[in-house]
Amino acid sequence: MSIPTVQATEQTPGQTPGTTTTQPTLAEQAPVLLSRIAGYVAHRTVVIGLRAGLLSAVADRPGIGADELAAGLGLDPFYVSVWCRSAFAAGILARSGDGDGDGGFELEPHLDTLLLDTSSPAYLGDVFLVCDAPEMFGRFEENLASGRRMWWDDTTPDWINGVAGAGTPFYTRLIPAGLAHVPGLAERLTDGCRIVDTACGSGVGLVRLAATYPNCTVVGVDGDRHSVELARERIRAAGLEDRVRLVCSPLEDMVLDERAGLVVNNISMHECRDADLVTRNVAAALEPGGWFVISDFPFPDSDAGLRSPPGQVMCGIQFFEAQIDDQLVPRSTYDELLARHGFTHIGSVQLTPMHALTYGQVPAAGSGG
Repeated sequence: MSIPTVQATEQTPGQTPGTTTTQPTLAEQAPVLLSRIAGYVAHRTVVIGLRAGLLSAVADRPGIGADELAAGLGLDPFYVSVWCRSAFAAGILARSGDGDGDGGFELEPHLDTLLLDTSSPAYLGDVFLVCDAPEMFGRFEENLASGRRMWWDDTTPDWINGVAGAGTPFYTRLIPAGLAHVPGLAERLTDGCRIVDTACGSGVGLVRLAATYPNCTVVGVDGDRHSVELARERIRAAGLEDRVRLVCSPLEDMVLDERAGLVVNNISMHECRDADLVTRNVAAALEPGGWFVISDFPFPDSDAGLRSPPGQVMCGIQFFEAQIDDQLVPRSTYDELLARHGFTHIGSVQLTPMHALTYGQVPAAGSGG
């Protein structure tokens, strides 16, 4: 009589009782961890390439060799050759021509757009830099025992600038294409109304809103004084002082002197100390029939989503968010928030795996809503 083989199994969260899955072997798990180390090496290689100008130089001169690259940037040729090899291994650089030896390098297709073109809706360069900043993981680890929190005014100007750069593609996708998904809004913006950009940061969105909708006036509200001053400089440089006004105020204290046709919040709603109070303030600031558009990260609401690449990146963002005492939230959270405060025609659209819009209207005059 043969003895049946016993198969090692484990119960996973949410699995139906009585079903089994085969455990991976040690030999299967080791490559998984090695891939995580490889990802870290690739990340640091990209960061070095961005900061030292290596990626820009290769983009400008496809086919350039390591020695020529080093000479042009005043860098050590041996070190640059090490960087080039790592960038090739990570799939950042490709060999130029037909050779497989010591020839020149060029960027892999589309990486000039993804890593260097700040005007592209697909731009990711500043995300690499932000992830490498001490505010992201270093300070979290230092305060792992104390749990000490901070706020934006405790961060460095480099961090503020990096976040502004990482957030720019969100505005690029939002204005005008993202807002065009909201029924009836494009026509209202073309005709002209008042737009309020809450948590406007350093003013990237303010300039884009004013330039895209010339018949509108724009108000930027932010509680961080340093960011407001950066926004003021940006508005002045764009020659938009006559159409863009700034208010330094926490959103929880926001009171506006004139009602708006549109209020937007770009990747900051999850940071509100009291989202219900902020939403009440937004509703009070809107004219009848006005829109509130929340543009944010759609944090996964399932285990499968958490283990996807976008989910893993958003889990990384949570390390910073925890230090300012908040967390990214699932997109559906905003449906419930808007409904609680009387918004109607609530809808949503996913622009990318890491960017979704949620929108709603305050009831129009005489609607009885």
